[in-house]
Amino acid sequence: MTAWTLATLGLGGNIGEPRLAMAEALAAIDRHADCRVVAVSRLYRTPPWGRTDQADFFNACASLETALAPKALLDLCLSIERDMKRERIERWGPRTIDIDVLTYGDVSSPDPALSIPHPRMTERGFVLMPLADIAPDLAVEGRTVRAWLDDADVAGIAVADADRDWWRRA
Repeated sequence: MTAWTLATLGLGGNIGEPRLAMAEALAAIDRHADCRVVAVSRLYRTPPWGRTDQADFFNACASLETALAPKALLDLCLSIERDMKRERIERWGPRTIDIDVLTYGDVSSPDPALSIPHPRMTERGFVLMPLADIAPDLAVEGRTVRAWLDDADVAGIAVADADRDWWRRA
């Protein structure tokens, strides 16, 4: 019998049609035999972070049940990014799609290839706000997502679509 683990993903983009790209990525993940999307956050419009001279981003988070190991889940996400023509040119730069593995069950790993929980996720309002939509009580580094969000900078982050099925309608 296959063991299923609850994982969370962060998605974002600001080139082309990021809403459609994120919807396509979520659908691809949901179609995978070893993954089931169980919840998706509202869609958020967020100011750029890191490098601020670029277009606003759209961000969302999803939780999924997966039978994939953490590295295999990352490989699936990277494969979807490649299929969607994601180019990794500049850190914090513009992108068509970005899919990050945020958490994977209660795994904690400092592996540079896949740090779990995702490094700096607890500092980023654009991750915590959508994650709080679907997993406010999820413990990350000893605190709940809701508690991390209370301390996060969320200036300029706004709901772009309050319907959590936005990804099925895109």
